[in-house]
Amino acid sequence: MTTANDTTRLGGEALTLAYDRRTIAEGLSVAVPDASFTVIVGPNACGKSTLLRALSRTLKPVAGTVLLDGQDIGRLPAKQVARTLGLLPQTSVAPEGITVADLVARGRYPHQGLLRQWSREDERIVAQSMAATGVADLAERAVDELSGGQRQRVWIAMALAQQTPLLLLDEPTTYLDITHQLEVLDLCARLYEEGRTVVAVLHDLNHAARYATHLIAMRDGRVVAEGAPSDVVTEALVQEVFRLRCRVIDDPETGTPLVVPTARQPLRGATP
Repeated sequence: MTTANDTTRLGGEALTLAYDRRTIAEGLSVAVPDASFTVIVGPNACGKSTLLRALSRTLKPVAGTVLLDGQDIGRLPAKQVARTLGLLPQTSVAPEGITVADLVARGRYPHQGLLRQWSREDERIVAQSMAATGVADLAERAVDELSGGQRQRVWIAMALAQQTPLLLLDEPTTYLDITHQLEVLDLCARLYEEGRTVVAVLHDLNHAARYATHLIAMRDGRVVAEGAPSDVVTEALVQEVFRLRCRVIDDPETGTPLVVPTARQPLRGATP
């Protein structure tokens, strides 16, 4: 298991994470490799989203420290954090009646100040972010009129408009059909290739194995394994983390691990 250090921009050390009196994780340490596409996987309620919330400063640890650029993230000014780290939470609520363009433009607010007002560069970045997520044609529509998948892409566009070097996405493919899921993951891969550090929580292990450069597998509030998908995704690991019997083969398209669940055995005497 890795821990935050001087060469890691974002990580947590000895974290205890809880909601009210319900402890989710204790002694949890994790470091996000710089310029990586890191994906956190694990079964429901294992602590994936809780860890992401702690790393993004939306959940204060009961104990331990989240470090951003070597400093306690809880002590940094909010605007400094917002210029460095963008977040797409699992559930987002837009102000009633706000248009797509106006919501995406809110991603530029951390860059505004007394000496820097709205500019043509901001307009360009907002338009670019909407185009990248396929919502440019929805710019004048009200967000609350859109489908779940359309809204999800709008929120991703707002996160992109922040243009932060670190981008955290909690289940970014929620509500999306398979085509748009892959488009979003392709976009994340491009951002990583351009030098950003992307961290995402995903439910689909095969998507995670195909796109991630670094995989963190969790169960019961602890990190079970982490590293390159080819090292992490094994039949034994899938059995341990997901309680799923499977075969792991090479993806015929990418050569990355592909998890194939073991076929269900029919009942004796059942007709095929």
